[in-house]
Amino acid sequence: MAFWLDIAAFALKALLIVAAFGALAGLIAWLARGEAREDREIEIESLNERYEEKHARLASEFLTRKERKAAAKGRKKAAKAKANASAPSGKRLYLLSFKGDIGASGVKRLGGEIDAVLTIARPGQDDVVVLIDSPGGAVTGYGLAATQLMRLRDRAINLVVCVDQVAASGGYLMACVANRIVAAPFAIVGSIGVVAQIPNVNRLLKKNDIDFEELTAGEYKRSVSIFGEITPAGREHFRGKLDATHDAFKAFVKQSRPQVDLERVANGDTWLGREALDLGLVDELAASDDYLFRARETARIYRLTTRERKTLLQQILGGFGFRAAALARAALGRLG
Repeated sequence: MAFWLDIAAFALKALLIVAAFGALAGLIAWLARGEAREDREIEIESLNERYEEKHARLASEFLTRKERKAAAKGRKKAAKAKANASAPSGKRLYLLSFKGDIGASGVKRLGGEIDAVLTIARPGQDDVVVLIDSPGGAVTGYGLAATQLMRLRDRAINLVVCVDQVAASGGYLMACVANRIVAAPFAIVGSIGVVAQIPNVNRLLKKNDIDFEELTAGEYKRSVSIFGEITPAGREHFRGKLDATHDAFKAFVKQSRPQVDLERVANGDTWLGREALDLGLVDELAASDDYLFRARETARIYRLTTRERKTLLQQILGGFGFRAAALARAALGRLG
């Protein structure tokens, strides 16, 4: 009798374990469905407050009480003069950033931030500054990114692009949309050209007696292939596509910056900021920090950034990770 009771107890335990794992799997699947929700949220930071906090901390350390009072009086006087000026008051500047990669993967985030700006920005009064750092990449991705920026200009929102390091190829395709381009003296700008690099291993396959067949319908369905032999006609057709893309690039730059001499700059070359200023590719030489520091005197500056919103599952797993790390540190402390 005891034998059968042991068997029953074992079966019950096994059933409970299976049920627990099933419930856990169901919970994970339910939590994972939260991924379908909007998983990004906009964070807003006032740069003016950051500047004021820095000033207050340094003033408390280096200025005498009399000097602090004089500085505070000067700020109040300047604020009053600004309020009474005939120029529009309450100007706002929205700061965005775009860090580019070969696929322009940040374009969705950029589009969401522009959506947010367009809900509040006032045409003809507010500015948008975009910090661009990109050597370029895929035509489709950067073409879409440039189109996103065009949404601001189309709604009469003054657009300024700042380039501290690189805005080349697709990066410049984006930058040229701006009403004004500000570049650091040693930033790299330009590269108005198109390139395609395609490896071909057809001769290697032939050398090793490996057959490769690629069946297509349509004369130019695959004019250039990695494995197949590239024919003169296919190569010429592909080159024509590159030339057409280059012509579209040049036309876009000319439309946005008609003062640029395309014969001089649309050869795929790049220039430093100082040279780019002489060529009309940029309008001003300055680091973005300096541009924003000066802008704080006439506008309230708000930096908009997109942060990934963690799902409940990610929060739970993150909590487990934090707890495990704390236990590991405690164990190491005891061992030490």
